[in-house]
Amino acid sequence: MASEYKIFSGTAHPTLAQEIADYLGVPMSDATVKQFPDGETFVKINENIRGRDVFIVQPTCPPTNHNIMELLIMVDAAKRASAERITAVIPFFGYARQDRKDQPRVPITAKLVANLLTAAGVSRVLTMDLHAGQIQGFFDIPVDHLYAMPVLIRHLREKNLTDDLVVVSPDVGGMKMAHMYSKELGVPLAIVAKQRLSATDVQAMELIGEVEGKNVLMVDDISETAGTLTQAAAMVARHGAKKIYAGVSHAVLNDQGKERIAKSDIEAVFSTNSTPFAFGEKVTTVSIAEILGEGMARIHNNESVTSLFDI
Repeated sequence: MASEYKIFSGTAHPTLAQEIADYLGVPMSDATVKQFPDGETFVKINENIRGRDVFIVQPTCPPTNHNIMELLIMVDAAKRASAERITAVIPFFGYARQDRKDQPRVPITAKLVANLLTAAGVSRVLTMDLHAGQIQGFFDIPVDHLYAMPVLIRHLREKNLTDDLVVVSPDVGGMKMAHMYSKELGVPLAIVAKQRLSATDVQAMELIGEVEGKNVLMVDDISETAGTLTQAAAMVARHGAKKIYAGVSHAVLNDQGKERIAKSDIEAVFSTNSTPFAFGEKVTTVSIAEILGEGMARIHNNESVTSLFDI
């Protein structure tokens, strides 16, 4: 393996790619990525990458279909330029919620995306907090799956926000993640059981656990419209919670989500910068450039990434 490695960015989140390159102390590699007037994507690698270790940073956040296609085209360009190994760095993995057939005659789109990446020529994938961990098994290539929890907990401790705390899962599906947070922080766990009315609306049903007189940290992997978070925040507020915070791995916030958070009982939402949409009133962004950069360096040097799970 050549000692030099190359970092390229698609158009999805070039700011994060530059942060990673700055952490690693290497320059961003040069590629032209643009759209033709008809919407087709054009990619040209503007430097020699023959025999190099290539990393392409591209979260597949909205516009999801465009960003996935752009990533596939960049991978094909790198493969045809004789890159030795191509790692797709996908901090946020789009279509991760379509991971099973939950009704008749529907696709398993997460598996389709895995197949497309492999067919395009990706050698391995570096990603973070997949909505469903079993998506790693959809790939026939190595997947390094990192977690946002060490980064978010470190930030909470630096801000002294871990005292008199209860961790709350805003829905039953997030119970495993919430349990990990509560175990690491050494605090109690509570769960909000909800019923989803539509893709954008949820109705909180009941609270399992005690939050009265406590500060609350709600944790979730993805938030778009913030319906789940804000409904859960309203419920724990009614049950006597003091200050309410939220830790979100991937904030893919649209206008509705930002408005809901601004008007909610939530004091602050802490999110990683895995997408460029993690901003808004009450939203604080925590950078994952260091943990992704460290993962990339260890992949390049054929070292273990296990210690990156430590807090």
